[in-house]
Amino acid sequence: MSITLKNLANILNQELKPWRYTDYAPNGLQVEGKAEVHKIISGVTACERLLDEAIKQKADAVLVHHGYFWKNENPCITGIKQRRISKLLLNQISLLAYHLPLDAHPTLGNNAQLAEMLNINITGGLDLNTDNPTGNVGELAEPVSVFDFAEKIGNTVDRQPLVVEGGQHQVRTVALCTGAAQDYIDLAIERNADVFVSGEISERTVHIAREAGIHYIAAGHHATERYGVMALGEWLQKTQDIEHEFIDVPNPA
Repeated sequence: MSITLKNLANILNQELKPWRYTDYAPNGLQVEGKAEVHKIISGVTACERLLDEAIKQKADAVLVHHGYFWKNENPCITGIKQRRISKLLLNQISLLAYHLPLDAHPTLGNNAQLAEMLNINITGGLDLNTDNPTGNVGELAEPVSVFDFAEKIGNTVDRQPLVVEGGQHQVRTVALCTGAAQDYIDLAIERNADVFVSGEISERTVHIAREAGIHYIAAGHHATERYGVMALGEWLQKTQDIEHEFIDVPNPA
């Protein structure tokens, strides 16, 4: 089975609603390839290794969370950017990328998928000042120690998380925002969360967590953001009857 590229892009846009977000890169179709799409390769980032695998598998489109054309980057198509884009164009492979819309989707998003895997019952958005929060707040069924919770996260994402203790309290209320959302810790504090889980950590995050009395767990940018694009690709395969495969390009960050 196949779908036209135009219809594929329209379906993704209608589901993810990128117009709701002020983002750091364009969302949707970034590089246009073949008019018909039979097979999609999905991955976290449109790196060269992912593109090489898409070429090897004769895919028609690549679907990612981290695409191209980020704000404030050099706009010239040289070096790494030239190699990546030329591989897409020469092989007529389309690139579709969704950043914040994929973080925020209520069921297919990075945060929703990770919360489901960790058995967190989502009760609301992390940022109450927007109708489209990219993070979530939820509850565990039973309180646990921060180290037991971190162990569960590590077993889930297959990566040893970094834990900053913010006190002696157990974890029941969880604030969650995948990727490089460490500075959203202030929002987690406002929501009276016991712990804030994100992907990355900054030097300042440690002091904020300790002084504010909130645990912080950095579980990896890549590790926490595999599951949204994977779920989105599987959803396309199920609803549109097209072939999909998620390719993980390991990344320790």
